[in-house]
Amino acid sequence: MSDTAPKADLIDVELKTGHVIIQLRPDLAPLAAERIRTLATEGFYDNTPFHRVIHGFMAQGGDPTGTGTSGSHLPDLKAEFTRAAKFERGTVGMARTMNPDSANSQFFIMFEPSPHLDGQYTIVGQVVEGMEHIDQIKRGAGQSGVVQDPDRIISMRPVAA
Repeated sequence: MSDTAPKADLIDVELKTGHVIIQLRPDLAPLAAERIRTLATEGFYDNTPFHRVIHGFMAQGGDPTGTGTSGSHLPDLKAEFTRAAKFERGTVGMARTMNPDSANSQFFIMFEPSPHLDGQYTIVGQVVEGMEHIDQIKRGAGQSGVVQDPDRIISMRPVAA
């Protein structure tokens, strides 16, 4: 974990296999970082599933319905695309529809680098501890990666100051 990161920018994600620490990147995506922090503080992500998990690509969560079609009560966010960072292993991106300005609450965590996403999706953070727990998330089937009986986030909160 970065000793220089403000504690407000660290998010603790509790999974059944252990804790994952995400360092938010407000320097790259201030709107998305604030959204994740706000929703985590509210307990929005608690018990939400990783509904779409594709082997060798990513695990997606943050939809309380588990369908991949829903989000929070807050309005969608403007895209915050950058070329200053890349989609590498452990990168956390904001999920969206084909509309670049449709990110809301859903996010995804990369298993492997995916350069085709660079500059196309908002990078909101990076896993800095516990990537081994992300690696253990139950995978979905086929190209869609839809997961039957998915693993869930037990709790997701900002790290206490």
